Amino acid sequence: MLILTTFEEDDYVVAALPAGASGFIGKGAEPDDIVRAVLSVHEGGALLSPVATRALIEKYVRTTGAADVRGPVSLDALTEREREVLLHVARGRSNDEIAAQLYISPHTAKTHVKNTMLKLGAHDRAQLVIAAYESGLLAPGR
Repeated sequence: MLILTTFEEDDYVVAALPAGASGFIGKGAEPDDIVRAVLSVHEGGALLSPVATRALIEKYVRTTGAADVRGPVSLDALTEREREVLLHVARGRSNDEIAAQLYISPHTAKTHVKNTMLKLGAHDRAQLVIAAYESGLLAPGR
């Protein structure tokens, strides 16, 4: 399910993901971005717009206290390419955008995302974003 919304706020994103949303994009997105989002979700992928990703991260950072932290996520199981892909996912990029940035095919990008999810025990891209922040691979504002 792809959510097309006026509001890309953290509460909406957080509520939509457990309800089964695989994608979340604002109505202000460019038509090409909306088409890519629909295709991505249709192909079994997941997509959060950069604004929705940022809202989710900000909510996570605001609500995660020291007592809630499970300890740093280890990225040791990932290859260097998988770390690159994880960084792109954490920045809200789609598989097609990752492919273009890394000069690989969209299918290869999708495979790297799936392998990264398997190795980190993530169920969706949102959990990959969280893993990128918990591991220190990415920090708010960077």
